[in-house]
Amino acid sequence: MRADRLVSLVLLLRRYGRLSAVALARELEVSTRTVLRDIEALSAAGVPVYAERGRHGGFALLPGFRTELTGLNHDEALALLIAGSRRGAQAFGLGSALASAMLKVVDALPESYRDTAADAAERLLVDPETDLLSRRLVAEEEVPDAVVAEVRRAVLTGHRLRIHYAAFGQDPRWRTVDPVGLVTARGQGYLLATRSGEDRTYRLSRVRAAEELAEPAQRPDRVDLGRAWQERGTRFRTGGDQVTVLVRLAPARREELVGTALAVLSEETDQDGWLRLEVTFQDRRHARWALWQLTTDAEALAPQWLRDSLRERATAIAARYEPQTGS
Repeated sequence: MRADRLVSLVLLLRRYGRLSAVALARELEVSTRTVLRDIEALSAAGVPVYAERGRHGGFALLPGFRTELTGLNHDEALALLIAGSRRGAQAFGLGSALASAMLKVVDALPESYRDTAADAAERLLVDPETDLLSRRLVAEEEVPDAVVAEVRRAVLTGHRLRIHYAAFGQDPRWRTVDPVGLVTARGQGYLLATRSGEDRTYRLSRVRAAEELAEPAQRPDRVDLGRAWQERGTRFRTGGDQVTVLVRLAPARREELVGTALAVLSEETDQDGWLRLEVTFQDRRHARWALWQLTTDAEALAPQWLRDSLRERATAIAARYEPQTGS
C-alpha cells in the first residue's frame, strides 16, 4: 500500500541520510519511477525532501526535520499506524493527508522503536478484503486481553511463542510456534505462524494461554501479510474433502452457521420464516460438528449421510439418559 511505502521511504532517509532513487527503489522493491512519484507525494504532504545532484547525490530530508505530536504512548501510536495503513483514505482522496499523519505517528514512537515501525505495521493486518457474497460479517470473538497482549508482543518482538491451543474437536495442548503476524477478518482474530517449518494458522479464540519465549522466532525479516493470508485461505478452501449441505435454519442462528462455513452458495426464506441455505464445509467432520452445535434450531435436509449421522448421535445420547430402573 502506498501510505505504508511512504512511511518506509522516510524511515530509510532518516536512517541513511541520503539515498539515490535507485537505492530507494531497491530497498522498497519498486521501480525508480514509483520512487519519484512517492517523493512528489511526500513534498505535497509537507515533508521537506530535497534532491542533491551529482555523482554522490540523491534524496534527503532537511536536517533536524521532525514532526510534532505529543500525548501518545507506544501502543496508541502503533494502533494509529496500523489503522492508518488501510485502504479507506485512498478511496476518499486523502492519501497525501494520510501519509503526513502517519509520519507524525511514527515520530511519536520511542526512538528505539521508530526504525522498526514499518515492520511492526507489516505484522498486523486488519480486515483484509474478503468475498462478501460468500462470507458475511459475524460477531467479534471474545479473547482475553492477557492472551492477545502476549501473542502481539511475540509477533512484534520476533520471539517464539508457546500457546495452549484447543484445535477443532480436540482437547487443548501446548505447542511452540514461530509467529509471523496477526490478522483480523470478519470479527475473528488469527495468528499466522510456522511450526517445524510448516505454515500454521491459529484462531485466537481457541488460544487458552500464551507465553512469549526468549529465543528468536525462525521467520523472514519482511512479510507481505495480505498475500500470506490470501494464500493460506486459498489452500484451506481448496484442500480436504469439501461437502455441500442443504440446511433449514432458525434466523437467529444464521450468523453462527455462516461464521463457521466455508461459503454460502444460496439462501432463501421459507413460508414459515425459517431460512434455507446451501453451504460448504471443509469436510464431513466439520459439517457434523457445525450442525450439531445448532441443536434443534437447524435441520440438515441433505445429504442423507449427514441426517443419518446426526440421528444416530442423538439416539445414542437419548439412550444414555433413559430413566434408570427403580429411580
